[in-house]
Amino acid sequence: MIWLTWRQFRGQALVAVAVLATLATYLVVLGLRIRTAYEVNVDCAGCSVETAKDVFENAYFTPLLLTGFLVVLVPGIVGAFWGAPLLAREFEAGTHRLVWNQSISRTRWLAVKLGLVTLAGATLTGALSLLLTWAASPYDKLFDGRFDPLLFPARNIAPLGYAVFAVVAGVTVGLLVRRTVPAMAILLAGFVLLQILVPTMVRPHLQPAVTETVAWTAANARGLMINGTGEVRTENFAVPGAWVLTSNPQMFDAAGNPATQEQIESCPHSEPSVHKACIETKGFHMTLSYQPADRYWTFQWLEFGFYLVLAGLLAGFAFWRIPRGLN
Repeated sequence: MIWLTWRQFRGQALVAVAVLATLATYLVVLGLRIRTAYEVNVDCAGCSVETAKDVFENAYFTPLLLTGFLVVLVPGIVGAFWGAPLLAREFEAGTHRLVWNQSISRTRWLAVKLGLVTLAGATLTGALSLLLTWAASPYDKLFDGRFDPLLFPARNIAPLGYAVFAVVAGVTVGLLVRRTVPAMAILLAGFVLLQILVPTMVRPHLQPAVTETVAWTAANARGLMINGTGEVRTENFAVPGAWVLTSNPQMFDAAGNPATQEQIESCPHSEPSVHKACIETKGFHMTLSYQPADRYWTFQWLEFGFYLVLAGLLAGFAFWRIPRGLN
């Protein structure tokens, strides 16, 4: 049974190996370039971190962003093109009956197919994720934003969970739909929907957020804004390495009263840096909810486990369903 499954799958496996080799070469070259740039622009006497950030963003933001999108999409592609057709194609062609009339049980047939393709999908995704994590590590260290929604799902172990889930979900959908193209479409739509819902509705609540009063500092804020009601709010305030959940919090002065436009405008506007430095001396603060930087790996493992649980539930359903009513 293992040999038969391998023969049916070897063409896709060879294509995956070729794609992995190409992307691995690209990521190794990219990683070496980023490390060289880091030594030149960061690990040097008198280097400016802000200047280095500009250099890195201009040179490497787009390649890393596009590669990250690819790493996130690979599980969905694997689930659609490997998982969904795995059983649906057999049902469409009627070849499942030939196997089922032999000594192979339906459960063993499903276990071999599901196990082999899931392992291949997880290996491909894991290799790409590890390579991208290695290549981008100096960039990520410089910007200190591992919780960023564009970075978190493309690094370390979270993509492995996506891959296992996508393959198992594809196989389960194929088992139910029994038509290849509709099964592929349903899997892709479901995977994309989860990639939107989990970061916005599930991930922020995997751990209770820390809520505390934080002093306003020029280094951690992009700027200030005054809304139509006169409230002074800070734009995109960052806690180093943390995932800030509060968007544009309201500012308060040292006495605990809401900051006013007059207090802000009392500072000189000659240069942005001078203006921010003046505001910083006024003791402004805000209330923030955030996930601390030291919870990064906790969130990686929790999201990995979340997708494994979903995959386990779908696999359990598939093994329950396969002996019943399928001819």
